[in-house]
Amino acid sequence: MAAVQALYQWDLTEQSPDDIESNFICEHDLADTDLEYFRRVIRQVPRHRHELDDTFAPHLGRELGGVDPVERAILRMAAYELRFEPEIPFRVVIDEAIELAKTFGAEHSYRFINGVLDKVAAELRPTEPRPD
Repeated sequence: MAAVQALYQWDLTEQSPDDIESNFICEHDLADTDLEYFRRVIRQVPRHRHELDDTFAPHLGRELGGVDPVERAILRMAAYELRFEPEIPFRVVIDEAIELAKTFGAEHSYRFINGVLDKVAAELRPTEPRPD
């Protein structure tokens, strides 16, 4: 949750990941947060932003700029995980993204997130077993 909030802040303010990290560590209770993973995500997503956007943009059905910033943060984080964190099963990535969309997104954004990420996962992880 903290990583999505930090990516949302980065997207809206264009602050450096270092500044955002410092802010979050000082102002939020991150006791239950994997700080190593949090740091990796908030540094790597901005670094690979264009590559990640290019991964899911063909599946949006609209321009990237028309996507809600919360949804964009969730999609970027999930695309990062699907591309660069192969030890996380794709189903876990998608399920977590759906839960984040239910928590932070608009009423039915989880459906949009699910539809886009199902297609991205099929492209990025074609050999990973799919549930029947």
